[in-house]
Amino acid sequence: MTPRKIIIDTDPGQDDAVAILLALASPEDVEVLGITCVAGNVPLDLTTRNARIVCELAGKTDVKVFAGCDRPLGRALVTAEHVHGKTGLDGPDLPEPTMPLADGHAVDFIIDTLRDHAPGTVTLCPLGPLTNIATALTKAPDIATRIAKIVLMGGGYFEGGNITPVAEFNIYVDPQAADIVFKSGAPIVVMPLDVTHKALVTAARNDAFRGIGSPVGIAVAQMTEFFERFDKEKYGSEGAPLHDPCVTAYLIRPDLFTGRHINVEIETESELTMGMTVADWWGVTDRAPNATFMNGIDADGFFNLLTERLARL
Repeated sequence: MTPRKIIIDTDPGQDDAVAILLALASPEDVEVLGITCVAGNVPLDLTTRNARIVCELAGKTDVKVFAGCDRPLGRALVTAEHVHGKTGLDGPDLPEPTMPLADGHAVDFIIDTLRDHAPGTVTLCPLGPLTNIATALTKAPDIATRIAKIVLMGGGYFEGGNITPVAEFNIYVDPQAADIVFKSGAPIVVMPLDVTHKALVTAARNDAFRGIGSPVGIAVAQMTEFFERFDKEKYGSEGAPLHDPCVTAYLIRPDLFTGRHINVEIETESELTMGMTVADWWGVTDRAPNATFMNGIDADGFFNLLTERLARL
């Protein structure tokens, strides 16, 4: 089977880093055409730094990393250092990157790549706020019909929100961008908190990462140990949810996930519910389905996949 061509759009983030590593460790399943960075968990200068650190950790310095939008479409940037630390990759002690950023803007790379490849052959994988994707769709509306699929991490229904009572962080940071993406007509698969909160890094699962014994395995264990302190205190859970790797795991093993094709709308007006993903899970409206909204995950299968693939790097 030919590997699926993907662009990873990201704001690393420890969980973003693991998602990138999983993709880079799986060349038989996914071909990473490039990594586009956006402001989100931390400002753009740090997300571009962190993406290159992860590529160098994986030994994949030939991957193109592009800088994208440094702020949301119509709001001030909200970041998440309280979760990810001041660098976004707090935990392991990793060297500063030496590989350069690729020339050009991330949005132009997304547009050009979709136009240069046959329609339906490039999948977009947003792991952060949807600013770059929405900007590309606005600048070049023709690309919407060329996208094979948009597989994104964001939103929540049964789990509510993680940055406000009803809004998940990625959608809340740029709800206007999310609204554009969900209304684009492109095929969308959503990995919401309802899935990611079932993918918890328990002590045993983290020991498995560390047990790989490689620099990648040890760094991932250190990342998740740092990352989990916030969620364990907030939710009283036994570990941190690994949000973003659900996106790349779905590309490799879609059978690990279950969900429904439903209508999803984004709240962009009310400050009380700004960034809420209004998921019509029960089909109570006549709004047309526009996204496959996941709700279930085989967590053991997910972590077995992660451990097996990360051991390759």
